[in-house]
Amino acid sequence: MKRALSASTAIVLLSSVLAACGSDASNNAGASQSASPSAGASASSSAAPSDSATPKEKVTINLWSFTDEIPNMTKKYMETHPDANVEFKTTVIATTDGAYQPALDQALAGGGKDAPDLYAAESAFVLKYTQGDASDYAVNYADLGLGDDMVKDAGIAQYSVDIGSKDGALKGLAYQATGGAFIYRRSIAKDVFGTDDPATIKTAVGPGWDKFFDAAAKLKAKGYGIVSGDGDIWHPIENSSDKGWIVDGKLHIDPKREQFLDFSKKLKDNGYSNDTKDWTEAWYADMSGTGKQPIFGFFGPAWLINYVMNGQVKDTNGDWAVTEPPTGFFWGGTWLLANKDVVKDDAKKAAVADFVKWVTLDTSDTGLQSYWANGTMKTGEQGTKDSVASSVVMSKSNGEVALLGGQNMFDVFVPANANATGKNLTQYDESINLIWRDQVREYANGTKSRDKTIADFKQKVKDQLGIESE
Repeated sequence: MKRALSASTAIVLLSSVLAACGSDASNNAGASQSASPSAGASASSSAAPSDSATPKEKVTINLWSFTDEIPNMTKKYMETHPDANVEFKTTVIATTDGAYQPALDQALAGGGKDAPDLYAAESAFVLKYTQGDASDYAVNYADLGLGDDMVKDAGIAQYSVDIGSKDGALKGLAYQATGGAFIYRRSIAKDVFGTDDPATIKTAVGPGWDKFFDAAAKLKAKGYGIVSGDGDIWHPIENSSDKGWIVDGKLHIDPKREQFLDFSKKLKDNGYSNDTKDWTEAWYADMSGTGKQPIFGFFGPAWLINYVMNGQVKDTNGDWAVTEPPTGFFWGGTWLLANKDVVKDDAKKAAVADFVKWVTLDTSDTGLQSYWANGTMKTGEQGTKDSVASSVVMSKSNGEVALLGGQNMFDVFVPANANATGKNLTQYDESINLIWRDQVREYANGTKSRDKTIADFKQKVKDQLGIESE
């Protein structure tokens, strides 16, 4: 997933995986579709059988996802693999109200011919399926013939490999890369720092949070906020911490995450932000330059630029640039996993392996990675460009986008992906993050003390998840 957000509480039947892809990739924040398994893209061998030959039965692949993004990829796969004797049956259930995971868990546990052969998991809960309680359902990529040498040759970001691995065995890979950058307004940079050059702005806002807040003070002196709200700095803080929320089975508050308390309050008390909440109209207004005070920047991966800001910037289109953030981080992503039972059938094993390889590891011009990076999923149309898992593909792709004034974003996102870490996630992150951010907001608003905030956080985690604190 590009981000954890759902726009609708309805679960709607998905009639076909051949629905239009829109701008080549669905906006996962708005995906709220659900499908009883329905036949999707399929193709049989283009070679005509002899009179005595019996056509082989199509291999059916049951594909589960929480958006129509991967199901829509099957259309391009069938287009580029006309001889593939495979049929995809897709089930799409949004993450709205936590609907996807229980349904997926039940389907995996039930097994049988209708069990998921391929399934998607986003960063907020992927560790449950790659390393946690549900990891035993996933086959190792090596058992599909997809070895570590292929991962290395494709230049897959290490954070993605770490998240997708259990005890050194790879069980899932993301098709996009979501290393984060600092996305800033060129006009404001020129006014405050005398230049909009990414190399200079990088040293103005980092490395480290001390330099970031020094820059915030300079911006404030000229009437600008450095970010829209504290949510903008949470993701860099969360995903650059040394340890995750759970250490040896107990709740652990990494010092870097605890520091978010102080940073959030500092932003609010000094007027360094517009005190917005992410995914609200006020947050979007700051992208278009219509908020309380002009905002300098946002933190995010390529998907934030392409699928969120692109629809919001309006008069600020072309006035943005990307540079290295104060600290490396990633935000979001969707990992593709395969059921361990697919290896019991040679034909299904081969079909699943070929699709997984095409989506995650194929660096050719006809692989998903190349189409996704260059925005060419639809033949003859220029679609949305995106940062992909393979640095090899990005190094030979054109990442120039109009929103960034023609800057090649891949020049920043390739190193951003390399600088991200995937060793601080837990399978409880989605729930714990919600509790933590609610508590931090109360502290920043001055409604409770720092000690009370931490104590309440620990108690709520215990009450809701049954996890004791260190």
